[in-house]
Amino acid sequence: MNDAETAGTARDSLQLGRLGDLVGFRLRRIQTHFGRDFGTAMVGQGLRSGMMSTLALISANPGISQSEAAKAVLLDKSAAVLIVNELERRGFARRVPAEGDRRRHALFTTPEGEAFLTMLLDHLSVIEDRVLSRLTGEELRVLNRLLDRMYEICLALE
Repeated sequence: MNDAETAGTARDSLQLGRLGDLVGFRLRRIQTHFGRDFGTAMVGQGLRSGMMSTLALISANPGISQSEAAKAVLLDKSAAVLIVNELERRGFARRVPAEGDRRRHALFTTPEGEAFLTMLLDHLSVIEDRVLSRLTGEELRVLNRLLDRMYEICLALE
């Protein structure tokens, strides 16, 4: 048995103990796996944490405010400011004074931002599909339904 096979066998038989009772641990483990592979694929793109999610939310919700975007991606307001500044600096998003409230800015993607987002999401889809393609359609529907339900509960408990 080579080192890789030994490591795989040891990892498969490793007991989680009380960690196995924690849904957050299980979710984090999967997120770490996806994130590591995505980070490797995106080396050199200058991505900061939360940038893709923020850009995707702006794209899906033209005119969203910075505070709404921050809340949706679970960023504090100062981190959101840095991300939106970076998106704007790179020409991926723009701020427009909101109608009726000049203190608020509406956020919009640019064509360059849409192209960058498409590239990012295409890479992420390939990474996720390697795992998700092994689930049945019903398993995937149940997983998504449960994750959405858990998120709804989290929001309700805030």
